[in-house]
Amino acid sequence: MARILTVWVLTRALLLLCVFHVLTAPGPDVTSDVTVIYQGWYEILRTGTFPLDDVTWQYPPAAALAVLSPALLPFLGYASAFFVLSLLADAVVCGLLLYAGRRPGKSHRGLCVWVVGVPLLGPTVYARYDVMVTAVAVAALLAGARHPRAMGALAGFGALLKVWPVLLLAGVPRGRATRRSWTTAAGTALGVTLAFLVAMPGALAFLAFQRDRGTEVESLGALVFHLGRHLGWRGDVRLNYGSVEFLGPYVPLVSTAAQLLSAAALSWLLAWRLRARAWAASTLADAAFVAVLLFTVTSRVISPQYMLWLVGAAAVCLAFRASRMEVPARLVLAATFVTFLEFPVWFSHVVAGDPLGVALLLVRNGLLVAAALLACRALWRQTVAEHEQRPAQAPVSRAPSADTCASAP
Repeated sequence: MARILTVWVLTRALLLLCVFHVLTAPGPDVTSDVTVIYQGWYEILRTGTFPLDDVTWQYPPAAALAVLSPALLPFLGYASAFFVLSLLADAVVCGLLLYAGRRPGKSHRGLCVWVVGVPLLGPTVYARYDVMVTAVAVAALLAGARHPRAMGALAGFGALLKVWPVLLLAGVPRGRATRRSWTTAAGTALGVTLAFLVAMPGALAFLAFQRDRGTEVESLGALVFHLGRHLGWRGDVRLNYGSVEFLGPYVPLVSTAAQLLSAAALSWLLAWRLRARAWAASTLADAAFVAVLLFTVTSRVISPQYMLWLVGAAAVCLAFRASRMEVPARLVLAATFVTFLEFPVWFSHVVAGDPLGVALLLVRNGLLVAAALLACRALWRQTVAEHEQRPAQAPVSRAPSADTCASAP
């Protein structure tokens, strides 16, 4: 355990040295989102309104709390306070996983995944507010086994920070736990939204800005245009709605295809919930990991910070001894490091679509697709296939195992 904590201290010190520009990471400055964009939003939000004229504001209303959070440390400058709060959010996740790993049926594998996985993404981790959202998501998943209402409240609040935490509810066991967690999540989300609508104009402006986004250069669908540029496709690559996107012929078609793939992913999750026959102690976290993987892979945008969501979800999965997500988790860690190579290290090659840039995206996105398929297979086998086969085999005892929801701590 001392070794794990030592690695955490050393790697986080390195990340802080990078975001404070004591050390310089190769590629573009990843802290500009904080020093320019977030700080600009901060000045608007503190006046009591959302950035109504800024199309790069594409976040649910509670994101304002993350952007305003540096005000909690008035003795520091905006960027410095943001980086320190990001470090604290990282430490909270470590503390939660450390505590969880000491309980029956759990292990410290999850803590190892988080401690190792976060620095693989480089300084981008502390230069986006996603680490704060991930801390809320990890707390929700760890609370879910025994406290469905607490999980629902955290997931609902997390969804208003950055939407994706709503996917954590996918694996809640059917019945009373689902009713409690889903109802609480809906109530929390509705209550927080209404509070923002009353207090600050423009709380829902992000919906229109998000709808108009295109295909971002790092997404799975973007590979069509990266390869197409070498075959005569004539389109542009430029900054659009806050990210570098492809614009031109067939881009709307590929964006629509990505949305259809997301709809197919949702259909698979619904089919899984209807067919699932048993929930192990890890199933809630495993299903959340699968859901986040599926919607990340099929997204029109796979920004580098999205990998932090997957690392957090994978860490919670492996905190449970019963989880079968070890191989997908390892693939996610590998994809996280490749993501650091494609942004920021060699992002210019990705934008140019040269052989190095395309190769990086093929490897990163290929790892994510493989992780998603293997994770879906593992979840289906553990909760559906194995239990459908049992009647044809020897009778199975109905007594709960040492690692089921009935006996989970």
